[in-house]
Amino acid sequence: MLHVTYKTDLDHVDWQEMKTTLQQDNFDNGRSCEQLKTSFENSYATCIAYAQNQIIGTARVLSDGVCNAYIVDVWTYTPFRRQGIATTMIETLLSSLPGQHVYLFTDDAVNFYKKLGFVEQPVGLSKIIGTWLVNQ
Repeated sequence: MLHVTYKTDLDHVDWQEMKTTLQQDNFDNGRSCEQLKTSFENSYATCIAYAQNQIIGTARVLSDGVCNAYIVDVWTYTPFRRQGIATTMIETLLSSLPGQHVYLFTDDAVNFYKKLGFVEQPVGLSKIIGTWLVNQ
């Protein structure tokens, strides 16, 4: 049986490994290693899944700590999918958000999130300010 460890701190994260694995799994959105690190460090809560010290899953939440939270970067490395890893990461994050309205966006995992109690919302909008990932 697969032994998975879930970490909610960012101590000793190998950001290059994360970037490389995301690229290999076609889940890379173009952030550099430093941008990945900053994204996770600026999050309200994070969860990273490991199997034999290899990063196999990520999830993080942005929140005001009072009433609104947004779950982002939910990913499980393809060879490890459908083993409850994403469910555990989401449940870990949700446990840190009592009393908050939690929102997320997904292109292809609607049924997965519905099983976790999320309800489809009719409209979501987005806008990129300036050029994607150029923010300095």
